[in-house]
Amino acid sequence: MSGKGSIKKSKYIFVTGGVTSSLGKGIIASSLAKLLQARGLTCTIQKFDPYINIDPGTLNPYEHGECYVTNDGAETDLDLGHYERFLNTPTSQANNITTGRVYHNVITKERRGDYLGKTVQVVPHITDEIKRNILILGETGKFDVVITEIGGCVGDIESLPFIEAARQLKWDLGEKNTLFIHLTLVPYLASAGELKTKPTQHSVKQLSESGIQPDILVCRTEHPLPQEMKRKIGLFCNVSEQDVIEARDAETIYDVPMLMKQERLDSRVLYKLDIYNDKDSNLSAWTKFLDKLKNPKFEITVGLIGKYVELKDSYKSIAEAFIHAGVANEIKVNVKWISSETMEDVDVAEALTGLDGILVAPGFGERGILGKINAVKYARENNIPFLGICLGMQCAVIEFARNVVGLTDAHSFEMNSETPYPVIDLMKSQKDVSEKGGTMRLGAYSCKIEKGTMAYKIYGKTSIQERHRHRYEFNNDYLAQFHQAGMVTSGINPEADLVEIVELPNHPFFVGVQFHPEYKSTVEAPSPIFVQFIKAAYQHAVPFIKNSK
Repeated sequence: MSGKGSIKKSKYIFVTGGVTSSLGKGIIASSLAKLLQARGLTCTIQKFDPYINIDPGTLNPYEHGECYVTNDGAETDLDLGHYERFLNTPTSQANNITTGRVYHNVITKERRGDYLGKTVQVVPHITDEIKRNILILGETGKFDVVITEIGGCVGDIESLPFIEAARQLKWDLGEKNTLFIHLTLVPYLASAGELKTKPTQHSVKQLSESGIQPDILVCRTEHPLPQEMKRKIGLFCNVSEQDVIEARDAETIYDVPMLMKQERLDSRVLYKLDIYNDKDSNLSAWTKFLDKLKNPKFEITVGLIGKYVELKDSYKSIAEAFIHAGVANEIKVNVKWISSETMEDVDVAEALTGLDGILVAPGFGERGILGKINAVKYARENNIPFLGICLGMQCAVIEFARNVVGLTDAHSFEMNSETPYPVIDLMKSQKDVSEKGGTMRLGAYSCKIEKGTMAYKIYGKTSIQERHRHRYEFNNDYLAQFHQAGMVTSGINPEADLVEIVELPNHPFFVGVQFHPEYKSTVEAPSPIFVQFIKAAYQHAVPFIKNSK
């Protein structure tokens, strides 16, 4: 695609959505990128979110699902998790921009006097800033294709500046360098017994009014789209019949690349962008993954104890890490979602009985904390494989302090600033922080692992890097007491001497980690700690499986 020694000139694909939100733009963008990557092209995906928050770091998980963290410490939209899981390549701050960040940048420039007294307006100043951000990744020379997903729905007031910026770029970049994919819904009316194309027609009309004619339409549907209907949609929406792509509801998101390949989405994109590529997609690893996913040899049940379980997207990366680790072990992982609040005043044994593993999830704040501590105690005392992530690890420390070390009123300073034993305390660097957004310990940090420990068995090396998102830490003042009582601190951050991993040696699997291993788990490289946790959960289940036969 580019001459020897020359910098790659990127092509730009824009993915918009209409009719309704949550149609799966992120999955379609990830699937297309996967198909292009499988043909030997280098791809990256970026998400533009129309909300005014500077990033999703301060958003309630019920509002927007989980906040995903990149290696460089950016708090981003959960779609970036999909991009990494599909492509197995890390994203960064440049891959997620919000309206808030765009306006913040423009206002900062205006205050500095960069605009030389000009009246600062949405066009051209806001749109220019959006265009600058769209082009950042392409200008690195690393990518053949940059896919930009524009959040929200066509017609929303918030997304208008992004649509306008994309329209301008079409002319700035010239013929065959940009492509517009519009994702829309073709609903099935049960009473009429037929699919309806009118919402799609209206959505495309709305996009056209903003000056953009989609090149390819991807139609979400519960039923197959007959060729006749594709022809009709093409005719009314000014696209050719072969550019109307059916995106049927799939059994798993990991089926979508294969479905898009069948619909020849990648071929149409290459043709329209004038990219010559005669390689056939190499999806053998992906196909093997799907085969193992759909044909597991065993089945286990793991409990996820968290306070946001009503919206499963709050723990999206953990749920996907379970799938990756399950496939690595050829095991189907059934997740039982348990609210930590309900665990505060119920019979814990009754609520957790029948589980092969217990994961206590990350989170912030006091709500549901006692339920998490009760779950840790049950896992520890009943030899059930346990994994605690971030706050889950801190709950393991608090539980151990109270019930084993003998510090009855031990707690985290976050939950109780009056506790006589703050076994979890605020990091020194956080003591004077008053702002919430982007001020935690964020992104990839190194961790030194002690040989001969469970952590070493899991990772097979003494130095790893994992991603963080927290303010509070294990309080090293209590280190000697914990060691004496039998808890091993097997992973330490070498720069700040902070505890990263705790474990109990006389237990089938009891590991708490201060970092978030789920963020780095991908189809091609499942998280080692999840793989070993699922393996331990299976070994716990084996006697029960044998007895039930």
